[in-house]
Amino acid sequence: MTLPERGAAEPSVSLGALLRGDADVGGETDLGVDRYVEEILASGYPGIRTAKSGRGRRAQLDGYLDRLFDHELTENGSRRRRPAAIRPWLTAYAAATSTTAAYETIRDAATPGESEKPAKVTAIGYRDTLQRLWILDPLEAWLPTKNLLNRLTAAPKHHLADPALAARLLSLTADSLIGGDQVGELRHRSMLGPLFESLATLSVRVFAQAAEARVAHLRTRAGRQEIDLIVVGEGGRVLAIEVKLGATPDDGDVRHLHWLRSEIGDDLIDAVVVTAGPYAYRRADGIAVVPLALLGP
Repeated sequence: MTLPERGAAEPSVSLGALLRGDADVGGETDLGVDRYVEEILASGYPGIRTAKSGRGRRAQLDGYLDRLFDHELTENGSRRRRPAAIRPWLTAYAAATSTTAAYETIRDAATPGESEKPAKVTAIGYRDTLQRLWILDPLEAWLPTKNLLNRLTAAPKHHLADPALAARLLSLTADSLIGGDQVGELRHRSMLGPLFESLATLSVRVFAQAAEARVAHLRTRAGRQEIDLIVVGEGGRVLAIEVKLGATPDDGDVRHLHWLRSEIGDDLIDAVVVTAGPYAYRRADGIAVVPLALLGP
């Protein structure tokens, strides 16, 4: 479920209107970082959200994952004799949330200390199985057709179906997220920002589907320009969205949105920074700033 479906807040800014270019950007919310962390950990699965305590939700998430590894893989035709062996791979993908980490990075994170690394075809088999089970939900790269930006990469961004699953696989808690726990060998990074981006991606994908649009991401091959979410509407025109934890984005936070505008001109319908702040407004440069809690269909 998205944040509005969870009853977390009443949205005031419509993604559909942003795609039409006639959005009214305004509103206020009292949701802050602590509440977003709570929503990340609480999960968007209705059955898991019914648990009355954090411990109960963790137990339900563990049960869901155990069911996945012990039964679903076999029932869906996996030829693995030890389906639970796939858990380290899913954990590696969890650690890679909101990145375009390469196969080698995922493989090394899933097989630490192993001198004999699995073949690439084996790793692709793991990935494909997890996607068939709708547990991996990668975000495709945006490759425009009308405006040929030949510096773009085609690598997908890694996401799990629910950021709560990623947090549970990595044994993250509210205290560790807010305290900035680092995640092992993959990137030595705090996970709060990536999981907040994953929560935003979940909601934007649902809202875009209602608007008959698709969602992708943008990254140049050198990594000099990245935009978290590209919503492609009718006629191939796009809405560009950056996701930032800060309440008030500065000029550095919007530089890639300005770069895209200079590249594709009128094909950019609107540009937005989704934040964890309290207010929705437009900056002097026309870029919309929208708290995630205030974004709706």
